[in-house]
Amino acid sequence: QVQLVESGGGLVRPGGSLTLSCAASGLTLGYVGIGWFRQAPGKEREGVSCMSNGDGETYYDDSVKGRFTISRDNGKNTVYFQMNSLKPEDTAVYYCAVDVVCRPSRMIKVATTASTYWGQGTQVTVSS
Repeated sequence: QVQLVESGGGLVRPGGSLTLSCAASGLTLGYVGIGWFRQAPGKEREGVSCMSNGDGETYYDDSVKGRFTISRDNGKNTVYFQMNSLKPEDTAVYYCAVDVVCRPSRMIKVATTASTYWGQGTQVTVSS
């Protein structure tokens, strides 16, 4: 049984940093594409970053490029999302997802599949 446990969200002031973690059990992260999605109030869930399996190619939405970093620790079977220079518009519930299609060179950069698993979500609030 696959389980993803997220941690690391919270309240932070503009310009601050947070690191989200997503610990996986029941599957090996190194063999699947991974991604981070977010959903702001009143908006649809959007994929903001992903990392492909194999070569580890990464994608970042323009809204987070240069500020956020996705990474994977295969030894700990954990995905991380380092978020720097946070802005109020980054406020959302963040979800990790595993077994996603990550193709940075294609029109659809990140996509879920029928076998995608989701973390429980963690709230990130950026406010002064």
